[in-house]
Amino acid sequence: MKHAVSISLGSSTRDKTVEIELLGEQVRIERRGCDGDERKAQRLFTELDGKVDAFGVGGVELYLRLEDREYPLRSGLSLIRNVHKTPAVDGRGLKHTMEKRVMQMAEPRLETPILDRRAFMTLAVDRYGMAQSLASAGFEVVFGDLMFGVGLPIPVRGLPALRRLARVLMPIMGLLPISVLYPTGSSQEKITPKFESWYQWGSVVAGDFLYIKRHLPERLPGKIIVTNTTTAADVELLRQRGIAYLITSTPRIEGRSFGTNMMEAALTAVAGKGRVLTTAELEDMIAAAGWQPSVEKIN
Repeated sequence: MKHAVSISLGSSTRDKTVEIELLGEQVRIERRGCDGDERKAQRLFTELDGKVDAFGVGGVELYLRLEDREYPLRSGLSLIRNVHKTPAVDGRGLKHTMEKRVMQMAEPRLETPILDRRAFMTLAVDRYGMAQSLASAGFEVVFGDLMFGVGLPIPVRGLPALRRLARVLMPIMGLLPISVLYPTGSSQEKITPKFESWYQWGSVVAGDFLYIKRHLPERLPGKIIVTNTTTAADVELLRQRGIAYLITSTPRIEGRSFGTNMMEAALTAVAGKGRVLTTAELEDMIAAAGWQPSVEKIN
């Protein structure tokens, strides 16, 4: 049996282990949260190096990708500095394959077309593929990168403006500590409503779920959430807030969607090449596995 482990800086309350069949192979996929403890995460990566088939790096990126250029994140790379045998992936391969066409694959499965073609994306520099999908599907997209990244209530309108901002922000983000970049540990469970007018602005709210959750309004009736990494408790939270549909960019397994890093690690483990897979290899494996976004009506 193949074994893929996602070691995350996120909360251990979101941990789960399941066994699945993937392309004819049995794979154990396991998520281990470190509650924001970077030393613990680094220690686990070091201890398991060479003992598992693939690592997922959760709660932080290794690189941010903007079109054909990648920007290293020192804080993420430091976690795997002692990893020499097991390939480690942060999910950006799936973000630029499956997420790049998430709306094109998911919207035809909704009961009715989305007439209000406006979407608010909480943070896009770490999910540029999802941003591209929304834009190419004909949405007017407002990005909250300045809101969620540095707390400034300034909208970023459209992909050209996002690209200009990203070219400035990404080199700086590469030098920042993890705690500045992403909610980790118990902070993932806190909800402080903020920027509500933008959550209410369009029919779709998209982005990393922990960013969406961080400032989630008390009510969002009829909205569509496009995201990933949601547990059964997260789905119930969204149901209580009035969300109509939940779209996750990867399939749901036993009631939850795992992070893109976990799912990419599963593919990497099955491939058995002992290295990170190319975009073309990922595309072929995704097609062979028949993976589709999950579309769930929850209200």
